[in-house]
Amino acid sequence: MQTRTLGKNGLEVSALGLGCMGMSYAYGIAPDVKEMVSLLHAAVERGVTFFDTAEIYGPYANESLLGEAFAPIRDKVVIATKFGFKIEDGKHNGTNSRPDHIRSVAEASLKRLKTDVIDLLYQHRVDPDVPIEDVAGTVGDLIREGKVKHFGLSEAGPATIRAAHAVQPVAALQSEYSLWWREPEAEILPTLEELGIGFVPFSPLGRGFLTGKIDADTKFESSDFRATLPRFSEEARAANGKLVALIAAIAKRKLATPAQIALAWLLAQKPWIVPIPGTTKLNRLEENIHAASIDLSADDLADITRAADSVTIEGARYPAATQAMINR
Repeated sequence: MQTRTLGKNGLEVSALGLGCMGMSYAYGIAPDVKEMVSLLHAAVERGVTFFDTAEIYGPYANESLLGEAFAPIRDKVVIATKFGFKIEDGKHNGTNSRPDHIRSVAEASLKRLKTDVIDLLYQHRVDPDVPIEDVAGTVGDLIREGKVKHFGLSEAGPATIRAAHAVQPVAALQSEYSLWWREPEAEILPTLEELGIGFVPFSPLGRGFLTGKIDADTKFESSDFRATLPRFSEEARAANGKLVALIAAIAKRKLATPAQIALAWLLAQKPWIVPIPGTTKLNRLEENIHAASIDLSADDLADITRAADSVTIEGARYPAATQAMINR
């Protein structure tokens, strides 16, 4: 697989990463740990070097999973993890990016990941109670101490990105971006391009919706957090299926799958974009990886963009309370 560079300090990663959240958290009953270790090894064997986790995924279980899987091959992978939530009774309860908390989370993450350095440490969500300059300065200290290599932000707006970057260079921003959530195109992408910051889209397949495997009749387990998302209501799924149908028609022409077209479209937007689709299945991993080798012509890209422009996506990304926290 080809590689891409995130940020001006040369963080080199595979063109497609792997989002590991679903291996321990959020999408129903967590799969068997041994099976997930095997899947992580399979990803490395197929050229994936960039793996995304966070202390909140589990909580803690996902970092421990990656620690177990990658301890024998640590030099072959780039691990990104995150801080920024207050965790109480196994759930997050608001944000916490106080400098002392960042330090304690980083130390705990290092132990769970069985490593002496975190390749990329993101602030998971902006904390309205802590100046971003203090956050950037604390991560900068961890970098100088050799505990962290690169600093990242997640779901941050342009002003926050600029303020953080002025204190400690930001290697990457991680936010949602896909054919059914294109808001970053307005302000985020121009800001990142200007500053030389990489972009890591999470949910590049719309939490599975853009694969074409989810429709209005799909039933979610009670422990699957998509059941709480307005965009995954039955009515929204029925309406949003129009976009998947258009992508599927283009995919058929290209002898590809809808998921591959959605990922290839993202990869074609900028050379510093590295999507991190998640999966717990080997066949889906291989399907996603193949997207990196799909060549989309200018006409293909125009067709895909026109298809996306022609459909109004129904349903909010998150429930109102969660969205309010992000908007802060």
